[in-house]
Amino acid sequence: MKKTFKLVDLDCANCAAKMEAAVQKIDGVTAASVSFMAQKMTIEGDDARFDEIVKEAVRVCKKVEPDCEILGEIKQDRGELPLCPRLWREPP
Repeated sequence: MKKTFKLVDLDCANCAAKMEAAVQKIDGVTAASVSFMAQKMTIEGDDARFDEIVKEAVRVCKKVEPDCEILGEIKQDRGELPLCPRLWREPP
């Protein structure tokens, strides 16, 4: 499965590179890319574990760039974000 997510407040290309490297190390990820210019992250991984992979990706990205928020999946056919909640919420 391959999905692309919108990023908000990704501050620098160096952080994007660190996030990409961290996501690529997650078990089950076959490919990952983080674009600072486009503010997007694409993850390709095992279908059976994809929800777990996304949760772990959110966790490792927060370690690198605490202010960055990962939004819902970007629909490739229209380039629009669906109406869905943010994937990451700060604990109350």
